[in-house]
Amino acid sequence: MSDYIFEDCEKLGFQRDRLDAIPKFFESYLDKKKFAGLTLLVAREGKVAFLSHQGKTALEDGVDVDDSAIYRIYSMTKPITSVALMQLCEQGKVMLTDPITKFIPAFKDVTVFESGTAKDYTTRAPERMITVHDLLTHQSGMTYDFMAEHTVDAIYRNNGINGARSENMNSAQLCAKLAEMPLLFSPGQHWNYSVATDVVGHIVELVSGQPLDAYFKHHILDPLGMEDTFFHIPDDKRHRLMSNYAFDAISRKTRLVDSPAKTIYAPGREFLSGGGGLLSTVSDYFKFADMLRRGGTGANGARILGRKTVEKMASNQLPNNRTLEDHGFGEFTEVAYPGTGFGLGMSVITNPGVTIATTSKGNTSWGGLASTIYWNDPVEDMTVVFMTQVMPANTYPLRTQLQQLLYAALV
Repeated sequence: MSDYIFEDCEKLGFQRDRLDAIPKFFESYLDKKKFAGLTLLVAREGKVAFLSHQGKTALEDGVDVDDSAIYRIYSMTKPITSVALMQLCEQGKVMLTDPITKFIPAFKDVTVFESGTAKDYTTRAPERMITVHDLLTHQSGMTYDFMAEHTVDAIYRNNGINGARSENMNSAQLCAKLAEMPLLFSPGQHWNYSVATDVVGHIVELVSGQPLDAYFKHHILDPLGMEDTFFHIPDDKRHRLMSNYAFDAISRKTRLVDSPAKTIYAPGREFLSGGGGLLSTVSDYFKFADMLRRGGTGANGARILGRKTVEKMASNQLPNNRTLEDHGFGEFTEVAYPGTGFGLGMSVITNPGVTIATTSKGNTSWGGLASTIYWNDPVEDMTVVFMTQVMPANTYPLRTQLQQLLYAALV
């Protein structure tokens, strides 16, 4: 549970009736049972201007959503894993230019897909080895199985590489299997969303000598007071877990895919996915996002990263300041391509004039598969955390609609 610092929304520069219109807008989704419930937190200057809980924890037999609700944040795990890696960089234990073979020698023989089918294909040698920087910026040449855009995606599926859902292997086994897979392109040539952050998570384990959950707990979660963020749901908190739903575009039906009664997040789950394995609450994730907004120090004074490190993470790392639109390889991402670059573990807006929704230059963000998202807007000194549970994230234009409604509320 949280110890939010609340401030009157009008003192923080919002028009009250326009903020109040946001939950009213999303009520139509809940009335039509598109998903069960949602939570929205909006803050400026680290003070909460607006906090809204709507709906139930489940469509079938849920209770009212409140601040205790635990959500699957999927790819919103990635910024946390990236922060962990950057902590090790600050200690001189890892360099962004390090080839990943320094930590995972199995990648020494990695190849690039050339032609063929998922069962019969040819490869070539990459122009250079994957670096840690490539992993953090999704320029490694890796992919995701669910993309269904390229033959390499199918090769992943044939080999049981299912991202955060790779239940039959641990992170070391996943990396060993990935080293056998061809890359989409030579490292650095393009941006493509991928399992690269799972590899980052394993490097954190190897360098620190701790399992990823233990590293997170000792160096990020406990210092920030994030008591409800974990890879496994404790039995005494299981009742607080939201039910998760998936929309089938063919049948046009929404089905239950994970619930408190039967969840893959029960204790004993072996795979600690740095790319998408965490559960969290809006309260906890706000503490993390606010730490980034504050330049690496939490509201409680805990120093997680140095200010210049956070600045670097929040700067566009793509070559020649390119955007996802002109450097991207595939079509899938958690954010819209136009006007958007990529930092170290998060997207960054480089040209708000051409973005799909209203935003500011320098805005950093990332979302998750079940339609969650956070962002930090440095121009407006605003932090937003939005969580619900419906997959995939592009099922409904929730994020774009939220941005339009929220920025329209600024005075």
